[in-house]
Amino acid sequence: MAKTDNTDPARSPFAIRKISWKGLKTTLSLFKYLRPYRVTFFIGLVFLALSTATSLAFPKLVGSMIEVIEGKSKYTINQITLFLFVVLIGQAAFSYFRIYLFTKVSEMAMTNIRLDVFSKIITLPITFLEQRRVGELTSRITADVSQLQGLLSFTLAEIFRQLATLIVGMFILFYTSWKLTLFMLATFPVLVVASVFFGRHMRRLARKAQDELAAANVVVEETLQSIQVVKAFTNEPLEVGRYHTILSRVVDLSLHAATFRGGFASFIIFALFGGIVGVVWYGAGLVQSGEFGLSDLFTFILYTTFIGASIGGMGDLYAQVNKTIGASERIFEILEEEPEISVEEARSAAPGVIDGHIVYDNVHFSYPSRPDLPVLRGISFEIKAGEKIALVGYSGAGKSTIIQLLMRFYDHRSGDILVDGKPVSEYGISELRKNMAIVPQEVMLFGGTIYENIAYGKPTASREQIYDAARRAHALDFIESFPEKFETVVGERGIKLSGGQRQRIAIARAILKDPKILILDEATSSLDAESEKLVQIALDELMKGRTTIVIAHRLATIRKVDMIYVIREGQIAESGSHQQLSLLNNGLYANLIKLQFETAESN
Repeated sequence: MAKTDNTDPARSPFAIRKISWKGLKTTLSLFKYLRPYRVTFFIGLVFLALSTATSLAFPKLVGSMIEVIEGKSKYTINQITLFLFVVLIGQAAFSYFRIYLFTKVSEMAMTNIRLDVFSKIITLPITFLEQRRVGELTSRITADVSQLQGLLSFTLAEIFRQLATLIVGMFILFYTSWKLTLFMLATFPVLVVASVFFGRHMRRLARKAQDELAAANVVVEETLQSIQVVKAFTNEPLEVGRYHTILSRVVDLSLHAATFRGGFASFIIFALFGGIVGVVWYGAGLVQSGEFGLSDLFTFILYTTFIGASIGGMGDLYAQVNKTIGASERIFEILEEEPEISVEEARSAAPGVIDGHIVYDNVHFSYPSRPDLPVLRGISFEIKAGEKIALVGYSGAGKSTIIQLLMRFYDHRSGDILVDGKPVSEYGISELRKNMAIVPQEVMLFGGTIYENIAYGKPTASREQIYDAARRAHALDFIESFPEKFETVVGERGIKLSGGQRQRIAIARAILKDPKILILDEATSSLDAESEKLVQIALDELMKGRTTIVIAHRLATIRKVDMIYVIREGQIAESGSHQQLSLLNNGLYANLIKLQFETAESN
């Protein structure tokens, strides 16, 4: 949107009653973050009061110069000028300390808010995170918190300063001439009516423009996240066109708003300057009649200018408060969500001592977003400690859902899931997950070094343990071939490594964690033959002595497991060893093998 000025009706102080009091109450809740720094904040308020007092003394001192010229003062021009410089130096010093102290408080408070918001986001359940875009959540920590920082470092202090200027200034004006003050205030009703009329429409346009701008940001986020797909389909012009269309709507709304803003600004300029002309005209008449002196008129006009600036400033502050209320509501919407576990609980949780005996007993489940669409329909099977089983079936059959329920990403609707004879719901979430490790099909590596990505499996591990995990994952050879070795930066999502190398880093990470329950989710399905062979060797090392659940489409990789469960439409259609299932005439597993064999031959 185009940058607005202080005459923006949406910023008018006369429209303050439009502020949501519920939102204002939410914003005031932020002050709990000031409590640890209340002494520093109070000292900042003292400097704010001193700064305001010195600025309000300035018009009076200038008026005193007129008194000297008129011969009505006991001071000389030099004395008053010297005192003016002392006041200016004091004001400069007070302003410096005010800005520094409020900035210090806001920086520390914002750090705590960002930490709380980030901590809450990463401890929220999967069901919540799946309903939000990544860009939306990151904007809470960046744009929204930055908006709050402006409130604590600048807006709050300015509100106090402008209110003090307005109240004290009005008192001085009434003391100087109550007649002239009432004449000046007579112009206010016109400004109030104009502000309400223009402000209502401006706020509606501003909301529409912000929504369109948010939509434009979503296009940028989605395009950059899927940049390889965009380039592969040569759809750069399409994405630019999408972005341009939304930006055009933003421009149209901004220009429409500018029409109203320009009309209001023209009206305000005419009204304000017309009011000043009126004040000078009426004041000159009072001077001629001898009701007060020329120095009083000069002082009155200066204080009127100060008050006018405060009113204009309050309009700008009103806009800032409105934005802050919206930002605080979005932040507290996150902070008030119920986490699945607190950071403190996760930090102190120790892995429970389990053997890895797993039982699914008549488990039914539907995703919360689709409660009328059953995904699992009475799944029952048993995995003894140390056994290796495989889940196979067509996409959408429910294989990954079975794993997600075991890891308590979701809670099953009915039936029981037991680990060592105890329902998973009776385990602490961190206690349970600390005993599990997953090697997914699409490995997510962080943008740091190879060493940091392996250490993620166990942050307290020693360098020797990390090297040993890499060796056992058959990753040491390719790591040592890099010039930076373990300090090689893998790039965003591990883009600088091949698929097989990323998989072996993930396996090393899982080895380092040393879980009792291992989950392999299509761990070799996207690899070439040579990489698959190396990864399979690493997986064989990883599976030793662990309860292992393998999700696989490439059936050649699961011949050595103890039991295979074929899932179809949320139910177990077949179960047995690879040999047993291969011999079933018209069996689903046998048909899958036949289909893969025919596909391989055709290639």
